[in-house]
Amino acid sequence: MSGRNDPRGPQGRTEPTLGNLDDLDRPAPAPPAPDDGLPRVDVEAPSHRAAAASSRARRQLEAEPEQQPARKRGWLVPLALLVVVGLATVAWLNQDTLRGMVPRTSFNDVLSRANAALQAGHLDGTDGTSARELFQAARALEPDNDRALDGLRAVGQAELAQGQKQLGAGDLDAATQSASAARELLGGGTDVDQLDRAIAQARLTHMHASDLVERARDALAQGKLDGPDGAAALFAQVLAADPGNAVASHGLDQVGGAYADLARKALDAGDAATAGTAIDKLASLLPRYGDLPSLRAQQAQVQRAHDDAVNQAVTQGMDALRAGRISGSGDDTALAYFQKALTLDPNNPAAQSGLGKVVQALTVQANAAIDSGDDAQARALLDQAQALAPKSADLAAARARLGQAAPAAAGSSAPAAQAGAAPTGAAGGTASASPAAPAKDDASGALLQPSLTPAQQAQVSSLVQQAKEAAQRGDIMLPPGQSAYDLYRSALAIDGNDKAARDGLQNLPATVIQLFNQALQGGRLATAGDMLGNLADLSPGDPNQGQLRHRLAEAWLDRAEQQLDSGDRPGASQSLDRVRKLAPQHPRLAELTARLNNAGR
Repeated sequence: MSGRNDPRGPQGRTEPTLGNLDDLDRPAPAPPAPDDGLPRVDVEAPSHRAAAASSRARRQLEAEPEQQPARKRGWLVPLALLVVVGLATVAWLNQDTLRGMVPRTSFNDVLSRANAALQAGHLDGTDGTSARELFQAARALEPDNDRALDGLRAVGQAELAQGQKQLGAGDLDAATQSASAARELLGGGTDVDQLDRAIAQARLTHMHASDLVERARDALAQGKLDGPDGAAALFAQVLAADPGNAVASHGLDQVGGAYADLARKALDAGDAATAGTAIDKLASLLPRYGDLPSLRAQQAQVQRAHDDAVNQAVTQGMDALRAGRISGSGDDTALAYFQKALTLDPNNPAAQSGLGKVVQALTVQANAAIDSGDDAQARALLDQAQALAPKSADLAAARARLGQAAPAAAGSSAPAAQAGAAPTGAAGGTASASPAAPAKDDASGALLQPSLTPAQQAQVSSLVQQAKEAAQRGDIMLPPGQSAYDLYRSALAIDGNDKAARDGLQNLPATVIQLFNQALQGGRLATAGDMLGNLADLSPGDPNQGQLRHRLAEAWLDRAEQQLDSGDRPGASQSLDRVRKLAPQHPRLAELTARLNNAGR
């Protein structure tokens, strides 16, 4: 407490007051110094300045630990960005390698078995367990995978080493097989050529060259040009061991002359196919044969004339079809023109499609005859269509409407008897699978089917369901009796008017096209070819056939090119054979065939 003077009080009384409580802890102020008459000087206590400086230093030290990590962490951000960019760049540049590190069960399993077969020395075979077959299977799964291609090259090198060992052991036949496999897998090369020459020289050691020449001359005199014992192979065997053998060289020229004579005779007869085969053999044997260019030119002329004749017959057939001259006696019907075109070119897709349109027209006429009540005419028309396309889905549906099974002589598997294996009816008897003769409705002429027993109705439903499941599995025409085609016909044999069975049968071509696309997309080219054949059977005149055929040919050409790149010459040869059946005039076919022949020399 402190006192305070009240100036207004009469006696100047001091009132008690509370001081500043914050100053309670301060030391009491020093008493004033006595007045000694000297000037007063105030000096600041050093302890106060030191305390202030100490406080500032303490605050600075406390702030530095917070600022220092911030300054240190500042350079980490750009470093982290650089690391991320670097990793992304490395991943992009090595994306194929990284992609190969992703587990792929099927591919890796095949690759593992292939490597195991290679290590075990099981290089080649036909049972699907050899290193070559397994590496080729892996390459089919992933055509762009380098590991499968490297594996095939490793097999080729192993075949080469094996052939050299077999040659050293005197097993010339086995060495020849190994050298051939090495050439196919490695695409030739100096080492393979040296091995071939060494094998040929070893053969001549066991068999005198003059003996081979004599055998070759005898084969040429007999007109035996092809095959391992033919003149071409025997003369070539002598030249492989002794390239300077003039007698063998002259003999090979004679073989080339024989091929050229065969080609000229075929060209004079207008047989473009036979001429083409002879010219291809000549080109493979003697690519620099003098008359080869002129034979090629003559072949092109004959081929154009042949194609023009085929195209003219197809055009005339389409004109007759539009004019309503479907079939019958005479040579001016659509059927006669299309059959003429197919005689000239059995695999011509336009002629095959035209013949399918004839089948469709005959089936339409048969359905019209059924509607008008002329069953005899309907049967006659369906018999004509049966001879041309025995497995047509529309034809089978029309026969079901007529209540008539396909003739047994047509080669159809018609499982009517199997379908109607006498199920037990509700009354305890048996229900025959053969439908009763349909009656005509006097008002509309439509077919009326006799009432079915519950057992027959259940059997029809079961057969239709089985047919749908078979179609989903891809069992369209096979196996006999269990295919979608046969099961639908079995249902129609019981109830010719069953809508589900008839619609299912007539929708099979659309299902086949869908299965074709799935197989082609999945690389299952053989399955796609089966579907194309099914489509030709079910709907011979389907307009999609030409496009599907072209797509499948392109896929086989792509596979043949991949096989040539990997050294698989036998596989490439088989793929090109598929193309010849699908699109014999495809421009890539000649190019890849030439490449295949060159790889074999």
